[in-house]
Amino acid sequence: MAAAKAKAKKKAPAKAAKKAPAKKAAPAKAKAKAAPAKPAKFVSVATGDVVTMKQLATDLAALHELPKKQAEAVMSDLIAHITKHIKRGAKVRVPGFGILMVKKTSARMGRNPATGETIKIPAKKKVAFRVSKDLKAAVL
Repeated sequence: MAAAKAKAKKKAPAKAAKKAPAKKAAPAKAKAKAAPAKPAKFVSVATGDVVTMKQLATDLAALHELPKKQAEAVMSDLIAHITKHIKRGAKVRVPGFGILMVKKTSARMGRNPATGETIKIPAKKKVAFRVSKDLKAAVL
């Protein structure tokens, strides 16, 4: 009988060892089920030839799961900051998009096309945009 008990003791731990991997595998399956599904293909709300800032904000809100008002606030703050920096003369470089800057034009002489009279065109400043190579390659 002592030999039978010794065999039983040897078999019992072997059965426990076989069950242990099965318990570890069960939580792994639960994690796989908890993984989020891939999002559907994004479709823009913008239609037509002109896309407004509000439409861009709505698209960003949908992409990043934000409230529309928060996305609109981010867009308006971005434009306000870009305007502030351009106004003081800094160049604003947005990688993959381009560079916004202020250019100064010098005073020059021109002609009135209706009368042919020469007129003086004053010096002024204008906002210029230089397209990045990446954007140019993507569009053209």
